[in-house]
Amino acid sequence: MKVFRRKWTSGSHLYVMYLPALILFAVFVFYPLFEGVQISLTNWNGYSQHYQYVGLDNFKMLFTDHKVITAFQNTLVYGIGSTVIQNIWGLAYALLLNQVFFGRKLVRSAVYLPVLISGLVMGFIWYFIMQYDGGALNDIMLLFGMERVDWLADGSRGVKIILFATSMQFVGQSMIIYLAGLQTIPKTYYEAAEIDGTGAWRKFFNITLPLLMPAIIISVIYKLIGGLQLFDLIVALTGGGPGSSTHSFSTLINSLYFQSQNAGYATALGIVLFLFILCVTVITHKLISRNEVEH
Repeated sequence: MKVFRRKWTSGSHLYVMYLPALILFAVFVFYPLFEGVQISLTNWNGYSQHYQYVGLDNFKMLFTDHKVITAFQNTLVYGIGSTVIQNIWGLAYALLLNQVFFGRKLVRSAVYLPVLISGLVMGFIWYFIMQYDGGALNDIMLLFGMERVDWLADGSRGVKIILFATSMQFVGQSMIIYLAGLQTIPKTYYEAAEIDGTGAWRKFFNITLPLLMPAIIISVIYKLIGGLQLFDLIVALTGGGPGSSTHSFSTLINSLYFQSQNAGYATALGIVLFLFILCVTVITHKLISRNEVEH
C-alpha cells in the first residue's frame, strides 16, 4: 500500500507540471471559443452593449450568401493550390540542394529568404509590381512597346496572382522540411540500389518518396493550414477586391466584422472556418499517414 501511495504521489507531481499549460490553454483557447459560439448566435454589431439572440440564422445565411460562397472557393484555391505548388517545388529544391555543388548555401538562403518577410510587406511588394500606374511589370512592358495591363482589375486573375505570390514566398519552408527528411535517409539504401542497377526514377519512387513520408505529412498539413487561413497578403495586395472576388474566409471575416459591423455573422463564419480546417487537417493526416514507412 505504501509503495502504491509513493508511486501515485511521485506521479502526481508530474501532472501538476501540466497545470500552467492547461490554464493558459483554457484561458486563451477554450474560453474565446466558447464566447465565439455564443456571439455567433446573436446579431451583435461588435460595438453595442445590446444584442439579440437569433439562433442559427447566421449559420443558415452562410449557405446562400454569394460572398461566402466565393470566399469558400477562393479559400480552397489558396489552401490546396499553394500546398501542391509549395510541396512540389519545395521537394524539387530539396533534391537539388541536397547535392554538393558550388554556391549551394547561397541558393538555400535565396530560396528561404522570402519566408522571413512579413506577409503584409510581401503583399505590398507584389502590389507595387502589379499596380496599373507605375507598377514595375507595366513599366517593363512599356519599354518593350506593349500596352499596360490592369492586372488586379479582374477577380479570377487576382486569385491566381495571390496564389502565385504566397506559394513563392513560403516554398522555402517546404524545402527546409524536405532537406531535413532527405538527410535522415541512410545512404546505404541508395548504394544497395545502385548495385542492383536501379535507375534514378525507381530510387526516387521506391526509396526516397516512401522514406520522406513523415516530412511530407508535416509539410502538407503545415502548408494546408497556412493556405486555408491566408489573410495578410490578400489585405495588402487586393483588399479582397475588386468587389469581394478575391476574399478568403479570413479576409471576409475581417470585412464583415469591422466594415459591415456584423460581428455575429463574422463569428459564425469564423467557427465554420475553424471546423473546416480541423476536418481537412485530420482527414489529410489520415490519408497520407497510411503510406508512412519506418526506417
